[in-house]
Amino acid sequence: MPCVTSSSGAHCYHVIMIRTQVSLTEEQMARLRREARRRGISLAAVVREAVDRSVPDDVAARVDRLARALRAAGSVASGTGDVATAHDDVLSGDRW
Repeated sequence: MPCVTSSSGAHCYHVIMIRTQVSLTEEQMARLRREARRRGISLAAVVREAVDRSVPDDVAARVDRLARALRAAGSVASGTGDVATAHDDVLSGDRW
């Protein structure tokens, strides 16, 4: 699968693309062209990235949620020092 790396991350697209036609205002087209030129990518790549952000893939959304959860794990101190080994006792105790 070909991938494009941008400031918002890596985006992979299927090899088979479906051509479509979209009607835009002159201002929308001008903004798309400016953005594509600024980033040095095709207008189509800007549109695909916008679609990916606006209508996320269910699998990609789940992967993103999992990644955020894993980043959060261990980021806060419980103050007990033994949550990993005594989590049942800690969570059932009167501290919560």
